Amino acid sequence: MDVLIVGSIAYDSVVSPLGHVKDALGGSATYAGLSCSFHAKRLGLQQVGLVGVVGRDFSKEDREILSGSGLNLDGLETADGETFRWSGSYHGTMAEAQTHDTQLNVFEHFEPKVPDEHQAPAITFCANLHPSLQSSVLQQASPERLSMLDSMNLWIEIARNDLIEVMKKVDLVIINDGEVRMLADDENLIRAARKVVDMVNVKSLVVKRGEHGVLAFQGDEIISMPAFPTEKVVDPTGCGDTFAGSIAAHLAHGNGPLSRDELRRALLSATVTASFTLESFGIEGLHSMTNEQYEQRLDSFEKMLR
Repeated sequence: MDVLIVGSIAYDSVVSPLGHVKDALGGSATYAGLSCSFHAKRLGLQQVGLVGVVGRDFSKEDREILSGSGLNLDGLETADGETFRWSGSYHGTMAEAQTHDTQLNVFEHFEPKVPDEHQAPAITFCANLHPSLQSSVLQQASPERLSMLDSMNLWIEIARNDLIEVMKKVDLVIINDGEVRMLADDENLIRAARKVVDMVNVKSLVVKRGEHGVLAFQGDEIISMPAFPTEKVVDPTGCGDTFAGSIAAHLAHGNGPLSRDELRRALLSATVTASFTLESFGIEGLHSMTNEQYEQRLDSFEKMLR
């Protein structure tokens, strides 16, 4: 197993200035898994495993999208009840979604169970979950190279201590700039990020900044990178998860201690991949992305940064 991804699988209903979609396949594990699987094929990795839960209403077509992308679904549980549902809308700069409704359904009582054959991956990625569930995953799966997690402002508000403790158990943390400021109680982003690194003693901190790109802290060094410029912003849902899944695949391709150059290359790929997700509703842009399209956009991005 090269990468283990644990997170939510959901049906999302989204409204944006460019239209709307109802009950579209989504969830943190879905976006991260599809992104990771795309790059796993490119990089010659063997397998990406998905652990999550869906309800009896989860469609055969959506299951085939996941399995058809190359994801191993041995860890996907089907429980009595309905699949997790979320609805929200984007306005103005579309930097943040306004949540209208959240129905946890079968996800409310989800307890991740990592299959035996998934317990020694190269990379363990805990996508956005309650910190206690992330801790459970880390107890079940010991990665050969490194572990990483994503989070959100809700857990800082209601489970701050649990989140800090699980952050101490991983090698790489991915959170956004607002969450960094919340954790550190400091509006200066650089100072706040340094405080978070010291607080949880993490080796690598990746700070997502939406349309402003990404900042990464690797030891004493900082990597700063803009977002890929795009005029077509349809639906930002899942961009952060897409971003993280791409990073997981690239880090699974390497070995030994994570270097600054390797992290920078992973961030380049993650930034480009996420730009496909936001150009369509749901997973459409990510799922339909071709190698040729990706390579062309990556080449264009690299030229911009020279």
